[in-house]
Amino acid sequence: MRYYIIAGEASGDLHGSNLIKALHRQDKHADVRCWGGDKMQAAGATLVKHYRDLAFMGFVEVIRHLPTILNNIRFCKQDILEYKPDVLVFVDYPGFNMRIAEWAKQQGIRTAYYISPQVWAWKEKRVEKIKRDVDKMLVILPFEVDFYKKWKYGVTYVGHPLIEVIEQERSPVPPVPLSSKPIIALLPGSRKQEIGVKLPVMLQVVKYFPQYQFIVAQAPSQPESLYKELIGNADATLANNQTYNLLKQAKAALVTSGTATLETALFGVPQAVCYKGNPVSYWLAKKLIKVKYISLVNLIMDKPVVKELIQAELNEQSLKEELDRLLHDTAYIQQMQADYAELWHKLGATNASDKAAAEIIALVS
Repeated sequence: MRYYIIAGEASGDLHGSNLIKALHRQDKHADVRCWGGDKMQAAGATLVKHYRDLAFMGFVEVIRHLPTILNNIRFCKQDILEYKPDVLVFVDYPGFNMRIAEWAKQQGIRTAYYISPQVWAWKEKRVEKIKRDVDKMLVILPFEVDFYKKWKYGVTYVGHPLIEVIEQERSPVPPVPLSSKPIIALLPGSRKQEIGVKLPVMLQVVKYFPQYQFIVAQAPSQPESLYKELIGNADATLANNQTYNLLKQAKAALVTSGTATLETALFGVPQAVCYKGNPVSYWLAKKLIKVKYISLVNLIMDKPVVKELIQAELNEQSLKEELDRLLHDTAYIQQMQADYAELWHKLGATNASDKAAAEIIALVS
């Protein structure tokens, strides 16, 4: 069968790649065309457009790049029509994918959504569009099943795909050493925009912890020159495309909100979550978003497991104080580790990719 998959960021590329591998395992004649990244391409898909050309975050940023986004939508529709897929699969990335889903429904194209838009966080009424336009919703967070049930929409929980990824990584084989000193990991995100805002703030605390080696996780989609310019004279090094190797060795981490907070938790690394965006975008988001937390760890656990430093709170003094706790407050660290263990248990089953692939194949068989 022919599968057209659309992912728009680094995490979607990771989970999309494992989905593609699962599709090839279960369908020996699978032909996959995608929007995504290097991992999806390496998994055997024909890559149409890379996510580094798609990742615009925040209300103001989206408006600024609206002509590019509209051109991408037009191109995507044309490419889908020419490819004639048996099923169109969306991986997260809701602003773009929900537009394509509405159009695809009108064209009579079967659709599956893997990794639900966070409609439980804001604009709940988007569920009505999902019910109308998406033939099969595959969710990865346990509480999403009950959320959709409230809207009388049946979804399938397949487990969280990070469990299978990190379970494979947590092998007894020692990691490749990155430093002779104990390590503090800095994960400033994958988009140029967020790296430029958050990394300079994170680097302000380096001078307070000379006994540690600060290592910045370089996103594969961004050039080394971007990081070198931001790091400047700070005593920090880069780890290119080695985020998991870095997390295996880190004593603590400063992490941009997003999937990376969950990855850090599943590796058992004490962390502080960092967020700072365009002030107007943040103000609008505060008006619209209803959830109590920005970190996936806290959202899933429904309590403040990890400290969230947001907007003005993301500053040199707050980071210094929190990092000191993450390194030296034994009771604080032990409680966080206990919560991490419960988080792993809550996310449940492995093999999310295989389950998702089976559901997608069943949809069009």
